[in-house]
Amino acid sequence: MTSLSRSLVIGAAALLAGCGGSQPPIGRNNISLPSSSSAALQVDFSRSVTRPDDNTSILKKLTKDVEIGSTVDSKNGDTGPRAISLVHSTFVLKKGQLLVCNFEDSAGTAGKGTTIEVFDPKPNSKPRTFVQSSKIEGCVGNAATVANDVYGAGMASGIAAQFSQRGKLQYSYGSPIEEPLDDADASCGLAYAPEDVYVSDAKTGGVIKLAKPPVSGGRAKETQVISGFAVNKGSGWSAIGPSGIQYNATKIGTKCNDTLYMVDGVDNTVVAISNASQLLEKDEIVVEPGGKSFKCAHAKFTCATLVYRGSPLNAPVAQALLPNGNLIVANTKGGNTLVELTPTGKVLATKTLDTNKSADIFGLLAEGTDDSNTVLFYTDTSTNTLQELKQ
Repeated sequence: MTSLSRSLVIGAAALLAGCGGSQPPIGRNNISLPSSSSAALQVDFSRSVTRPDDNTSILKKLTKDVEIGSTVDSKNGDTGPRAISLVHSTFVLKKGQLLVCNFEDSAGTAGKGTTIEVFDPKPNSKPRTFVQSSKIEGCVGNAATVANDVYGAGMASGIAAQFSQRGKLQYSYGSPIEEPLDDADASCGLAYAPEDVYVSDAKTGGVIKLAKPPVSGGRAKETQVISGFAVNKGSGWSAIGPSGIQYNATKIGTKCNDTLYMVDGVDNTVVAISNASQLLEKDEIVVEPGGKSFKCAHAKFTCATLVYRGSPLNAPVAQALLPNGNLIVANTKGGNTLVELTPTGKVLATKTLDTNKSADIFGLLAEGTDDSNTVLFYTDTSTNTLQELKQ
């Protein structure tokens, strides 16, 4: 299969579905390509969009720490805020709102939280329960799609649950998912570009891709596309492994960056997966022991590279992608320290939010359009609040 053919696989399926035609199974050896005139409309994933590193430290600029609001659920008292995600468009939820998972119940029992909260991104915001469900018990992820579907992931429930924008359960996704640790939406935002949801697993060290149908509605296809990340087999807050999933959707014309970033708190690594949308097969990428090298079944199309390994990373779980393409990682050991990195692995800055021996920072989200207005949201489990670091 040629590089061009592979880069058009999902786009071709979208065109067929959109035109009412029958859709064959998607794969390397079973592809219906659009006509040459239609092909020009497709997003080109054959080469990632890259730009020079921005060596300006954003972390050093973030000097103000503002409380957005309490994350305690107003109905059942769930606590222990974890993942943060952004609402992309206005339907029932509103563009720019924030979603936060609660990992604990009202008694503070780890892995028993069952709620996702909605916040306006401003101080004194009151949480509103988006959903309460046993399907997301031990909530660790709340990926919001472009259409405002929300994929809640439960460490204790062992599933990822797809909810409508009104909080109604649509589908539950289990095996090969066993113990979710994080999830994230991956949408390039261009016409005919695929939109996928990735779920990382604290038990297996795998990364499962939920490939959404090319048209609205329908069950996503589950495939464990990456395996081999290290896990510590810990429970509750102590569980670490592949997490901090971030997708770079930077686009220039018909090209998309299409890079997926992940951290592994066991090996203290940050890993980049190129052309993530082209991951189609089981265990297409295998992380080798130590987390520094990778076996890639189709390296011509997609593979993984090591961005950084070792100190000052210290059991990281959360990660944020800055508007300028740099990354901020949150340690869970050694004082809740944030580490800022370029995509090529240069450490730009560190910032300790507090010196508590307990791990407090399990959710990060960066927002802004350039270096001058970038902000960083984080969840604080010691205060049960959603916070904003701003300039």
